[in-house]
Amino acid sequence: MLIAIGLSFGFRAGVWNIGAEGQYIIGALTGAAVGLALYPMESALIFPAMVIAGALGGLLWAMIPGVLRVRFGTNEILVSLMLVYVAEQLLASMALGAMRNPEGMGFPGSRNLAQYPSAANLEIIEGSGMHWGVVAAFIAVIFAYVMLTRHLFGFQVKLAGMAPKAAAFSGVNPGRLILVCMGISGALAGLAGLFEVSGPAGQVSIDFNVGYGFTAIIVAFLGRLHPVGILLAGGLMALTYIGGEIAQSQLGLPAAAIQLLQGMLLFFLLAVDVLTNYRVRFGVGEVV
Repeated sequence: MLIAIGLSFGFRAGVWNIGAEGQYIIGALTGAAVGLALYPMESALIFPAMVIAGALGGLLWAMIPGVLRVRFGTNEILVSLMLVYVAEQLLASMALGAMRNPEGMGFPGSRNLAQYPSAANLEIIEGSGMHWGVVAAFIAVIFAYVMLTRHLFGFQVKLAGMAPKAAAFSGVNPGRLILVCMGISGALAGLAGLFEVSGPAGQVSIDFNVGYGFTAIIVAFLGRLHPVGILLAGGLMALTYIGGEIAQSQLGLPAAAIQLLQGMLLFFLLAVDVLTNYRVRFGVGEVV
């Protein structure tokens, strides 16, 4: 939900940030770095500092394709996507090097942040599975709803997506809009990575990233780029993950089955959009 909310701003404005997975990884690395650097210090300020570091890490990583798009006219789709592979290599490097647990007997991976009280993303209600990332996701939904429906910025985003030339003519700065949208999506993706690494995942590991950044693209479009829709679509996708894990354990289905289902959801959604806006007619020697 966090990542999808951030992506919805850019997608509405015609800014295609496909590299949220990389921003998610970098946010986790920068946030975890703060907690590991201060280990074993005990302070109530450590986790808030990690949250800020995670958001900044994701934001700065997203600024790379944003600045290149504004300054040199590069394609943000390709740049942001290629940066995912760079982020994955950084993740492996950190898990095997600078962030590796010195007491881990040489195994890759950092200390377990979930066992470090000052850096742990603890459950709000014990046994519920709800941690501070859930709170942040709901806040992001409310923030996005207000910004997109009650603020001038939301109008500029919609106008830039529907009519770029009209937006520029009306005084919208396209370069600044691109950077703001990329920054919002990167910061929220970085927050998602921080909440995951300090909570459910617990540590920086080679296999930390599981594709949430790419799944968020499906969530954003399933929710029709609307905050409330993304809230509902996020719950639906969460059910597919939970159901997929149960199917793997009880039915012996492969892990790829759930990815196939998620991809089919997006495929059929796009097909519905095409058939809603266009009519396919077959003629003699032509297809209209």
